[in-house]
Amino acid sequence: MQYSSMDHFILIICSMIAAFIPRFLPLKFFSTRKIPEWFNEWMKYVPVSLFTALVIRDLFVNTKTYTFVGLEYMAKLLAAIIVIVVAYRSRSMGLSVLFGLVAVAILATFLTV
Repeated sequence: MQYSSMDHFILIICSMIAAFIPRFLPLKFFSTRKIPEWFNEWMKYVPVSLFTALVIRDLFVNTKTYTFVGLEYMAKLLAAIIVIVVAYRSRSMGLSVLFGLVAVAILATFLTV
């Protein structure tokens, strides 16, 4: 099946709308209402919990078989520890990412990734 430029354009527009609506509707809904304090307090933990779920899965789960691998990915685990220390001390996302990438690159040459 051949796709035309118009098909691609329509797909891009539909994708834009699908990405825009979940961001716009909550903003529109909550801009006119007072958000309860308990909700604001609860929302502080959402980014940390999502980030933790992603990191733990990458460190301890084989994504091909979805099995627990324990300490098989020692290079990633050591790099994660380095990133935690750098992030805690510097409070800088940029430095944390930079140190994490360098740590994985160096450790991967010596340990199993």
